[in-house]
Amino acid sequence: MPVAASAIYFLNLRGDVLINRLYRDDVGGNMVDAFRMHIMQTKELGTCPVRQIGGCSFLYMRISNVYIVIVVSKNANVACAFKFVVEAVALFKSYFGGAFDEDAIRNNFVLIYELLDEIMDFGYPQNLAPEILKLYITQEGVRSPFSSKPSDKPVPNATLQVTGAVGWRREGLVYKKNEVFLDIVESVNLLMSSKGSVLRCDVTGKILMKCFLSGMPDLKLGLNDKIGLENESQLKSRPIKSGKTIELDDVTFHQCVNLTRFNSEKTVSFVPPDGEFELMKYRITEGVNLPFRVLPKLGRTRMEVKSVFGAKMFALGVVVKVPVPKQTAKTSFQVTSGRAKYNASIDCLVWKIRKFSGQTESTMSAEVELISTMAEKKLGTRPPIQMEFQVWEKSGYNTVEWVRYITKAGSYEIRC
Repeated sequence: MPVAASAIYFLNLRGDVLINRLYRDDVGGNMVDAFRMHIMQTKELGTCPVRQIGGCSFLYMRISNVYIVIVVSKNANVACAFKFVVEAVALFKSYFGGAFDEDAIRNNFVLIYELLDEIMDFGYPQNLAPEILKLYITQEGVRSPFSSKPSDKPVPNATLQVTGAVGWRREGLVYKKNEVFLDIVESVNLLMSSKGSVLRCDVTGKILMKCFLSGMPDLKLGLNDKIGLENESQLKSRPIKSGKTIELDDVTFHQCVNLTRFNSEKTVSFVPPDGEFELMKYRITEGVNLPFRVLPKLGRTRMEVKSVFGAKMFALGVVVKVPVPKQTAKTSFQVTSGRAKYNASIDCLVWKIRKFSGQTESTMSAEVELISTMAEKKLGTRPPIQMEFQVWEKSGYNTVEWVRYITKAGSYEIRC
């Protein structure tokens, strides 16, 4: 795994070093001079947050009136470095009462040095959770007079959480009624050509949970997929199962998921945090079933929208936006369901259908009159038709109570 940082610097807007910390000996202590000379003085701070000067890479971000600069000399995990900066700033704000600026840094030198030693070790990020660090770094920061007052929360047992075993959940939780709510939200992204061929199609999904459970429960979630982690020989040796197999790409889990058990048993096992959190994210690029098909006919004078999902399902908040020329003077249209109107501010015919049942179709016929101009302009590239919707669905089997499946539109566009 590439390192996230060899050194970190906190600079003010003039380029003066407020505080710094060296984590590795592969960069010199004067590397910030190169950043000040080649980036700050040349006014190239807004062009790109990652710059290479000599044999070092500079990753920087501005928060209020402070520049946070990370220096690495080898191949670095840039995403991890920026994520570390964002989480570190949130940690500092929790100690400083919500403020993070030059004055807050100058007033809390000792505390910041102590936190920098805890949240990163030899260039690798460690635990940055404020509720955990406050269990054993009890020093209070100098707060701004405009900052919020600290909340008096009960301090849980720190032994289990500091070891990293279950750092996201405290002990001693008791509820009169144990409840788990689970939402599966998927966004369909589509780009279709004017001839009806699919140019790009994928689904991005996430599983949201809300847990109110007593104690330290160990939950398991089964998925009907192969997630691309098995080779062909393993798949062939496995007995064929009835039902659809979905291949997920780019799966990202919450830190509470036991990855070792997932790799061996293909089961999502976890001790959930208390309250609401995002369990996992994923992307599907193959075998995507489109919920709607939009068929423009005769240019844009007539258009059909067909729902492809099951007859027992329905979509809410369906909106179809058909772009029209800016020289539009008058419009007239007829729709079989819903309402349509011309929105001059976005140069679109907006067709809204409150509830769209499955295996049905709706039609809109429209005529557009243009303003006559002295010089006729050539028609340029026509924007695509855009669609918004949200489908509430249930699978073919009896689902558990408090489980919802929601499919909504991401970037759903049809060229014409």
